[in-house]
Amino acid sequence: MNRMKDGRSGKWKQKADSAIEKLKHAAGSASAELKQAAKGVSGVRWQTSGISVGMKLFLTFFVCIVAFVLIVGFSSYNTSKNIIKDKVAVSTEETMRQAAAKLDLLLGKYVETSLQVLLDNNLIRELNELNRGDLDSYTKFEKQRNATQYLNNMMFADSSLQRVHLFLDNGMHISPGMTLESIPSEESWFQAAVEQDGKVVWLATRVNGYYSDITSFGLARKLTDPFTTRSVGVLLIEIKYETLKDQLTDILVGEGYHKFIIDPSGNIVYADDEELLGQPLGIALPERDTGRLEASDHTGNDALISYVKSQVTGWTLIGTVPVDALVADAQRIWTFTIVIALVAALLAVVIGFFLARMIGRPLAELSSLMKEGENGNLKVRTSISRRDEIGQLGNSFNQMMDKITLLVRQTNDSAREVLEKAAELLEASKKTALSAKEISVATEEIAEGASTLATEAERGNDLTNHIGVQMRAVVDANIAMGRSAADVRKASDQGIAYMANLITKTSSTEEMTRSMAEKVNRLKESTSSIRKILDMLNDIARQTNILSLNATIEAARAGAAGKGFMVVADEIRKLADQSRQSIDVVGRITETIQAGIEEAVQALSEAYPLFKEQIDSVREADLIFQNVQSHMESFIRQLDGVTESIQQLEQSQKALSEAMGNVSAVSQESSATSEEVASLTSEQLSVSQSLVALAERLEALSNNLRESLSKFTV
Repeated sequence: MNRMKDGRSGKWKQKADSAIEKLKHAAGSASAELKQAAKGVSGVRWQTSGISVGMKLFLTFFVCIVAFVLIVGFSSYNTSKNIIKDKVAVSTEETMRQAAAKLDLLLGKYVETSLQVLLDNNLIRELNELNRGDLDSYTKFEKQRNATQYLNNMMFADSSLQRVHLFLDNGMHISPGMTLESIPSEESWFQAAVEQDGKVVWLATRVNGYYSDITSFGLARKLTDPFTTRSVGVLLIEIKYETLKDQLTDILVGEGYHKFIIDPSGNIVYADDEELLGQPLGIALPERDTGRLEASDHTGNDALISYVKSQVTGWTLIGTVPVDALVADAQRIWTFTIVIALVAALLAVVIGFFLARMIGRPLAELSSLMKEGENGNLKVRTSISRRDEIGQLGNSFNQMMDKITLLVRQTNDSAREVLEKAAELLEASKKTALSAKEISVATEEIAEGASTLATEAERGNDLTNHIGVQMRAVVDANIAMGRSAADVRKASDQGIAYMANLITKTSSTEEMTRSMAEKVNRLKESTSSIRKILDMLNDIARQTNILSLNATIEAARAGAAGKGFMVVADEIRKLADQSRQSIDVVGRITETIQAGIEEAVQALSEAYPLFKEQIDSVREADLIFQNVQSHMESFIRQLDGVTESIQQLEQSQKALSEAMGNVSAVSQESSATSEEVASLTSEQLSVSQSLVALAERLEALSNNLRESLSKFTV
């Protein structure tokens, strides 16, 4: 009997367990599917209550295109503007240096002219005699006429000289074509020349000149007897303003370009606008002799300013270029960017409209179908047959509705079966109470293990995600390194090209230096020939003097009949003396030129080995650039290999991250299932104590489930 009872109880237990499992499965599946459907419907509601997906896509597409065009255009505009400013600044500074060197060469000629006056012993001797004041009127007139003729010859030799003045210490003024009643001893320039004691003092430009009627500038220096070191007077050379104007007029850098020369006090010595002469320029320059800066010009506008200080005069040559005129061409880039942005905006509107229409309409259709499914109509299906993600969503919706329909049918069948098995469950539940206790204990242990596994899986997933972020950073850094390496290789290529150009120019410079040395040697030979000719002329003057002396003697012998011939002989003697003096002056000048040529020959001889060393250095630098280029190409190839390895490692990390995510999801699902099983086991334990009431409630629940399922149309 006991065995029969145990066998019957085992069968009833198996049937009860089977019925409970079916009921749990049906109820769980229905609950999960209904929750998922509810979530989908609620998601659709949330999306349709705010901005639609199509509008979001349209706005995203529109903003991205317009923003990208504006950013690229603005960056191009700023880059072009900065490049133009830098290039023009370098070009302007180089132009100023060349113009300053040219001016120094020109103005240095006037310094040499004044130095010739200072070193002319005959002139200084006659000026000393004029200063003594003990000469008779005729002698004083002759010496003054000789000095005037000397100054007149200076002006005749150089047409850029407006007027040359000699202010003697005794108050006498000597100048061709004019005479002043008193010397300008109170003038600041005169006092500066006296204080400098023989050094050149440069005089700023005056509109009406110093002692003439046209605009001119000049230089002054004190004249001193080189033998007695006594002061003789002050030399003033007025130079035509047109000389500066001719030198600087052709210097053009760009529209709005202005050139100035200022003295150490900041007053304008030269300007394109002559009305500014003598006024302060108002531009504060650094203390360096040369350089460039960006500041306000004389009109108050922003400008690029280049300046070079003259080593001869101490004046500063300044060039200003308005920034607005430089970047005027770059403004067209910004205008073109605006036009492209408008075209891109229009194109984005058109494409975005079709994109929103293509995506938004199917989503709206799916939303309405889901709402009907929410109301209980399980017969709704979508007719979308596209092959993209929206088509896949439509197919998934149809499959979901098919599964829900099948689930509702299975739930109906399960409810009927539950009603049949309720009575059997009443007896079997008593026997399952003891087993439920053991299952509860085991389920709690499983739940604790699953919770621990889920926690560890989440930690592993977080670590994997962190590794992924670091790997992404490494990939980005490697890509940036590759770009930098490419930039370095490009710069190396440019350096090689520049070095090749430099080698060519240096070779040309060497040829020019060699040619210059040969020409100077030939010039040296020519000066030697001139010296021989001067010696011959000196002999001729000496013989002429002897002939005039013989003629005077013969005229004296002739008596009264030879007086006319004696006058002619006396004039010939004077002419011979003047010729001898002129030949002496030309001889000293020739000796000075010959000494300068010899110094030039020596300087060129010393410079030629330096040019050779420069060529060798440039060629070695070219070899270094080529080595850098080859090493850079090898580095880029190795960097490409490292990039490929890092990308493979990144793909492996992504696979590991997905695996850890799956492990975490499975662990969490296992933990939730264990907890649910533990909860159900606890319920089963408590319910088994009042199984009769549970059976009655189960019957009522089955009836309610049948009524709920009757709302669905299948």
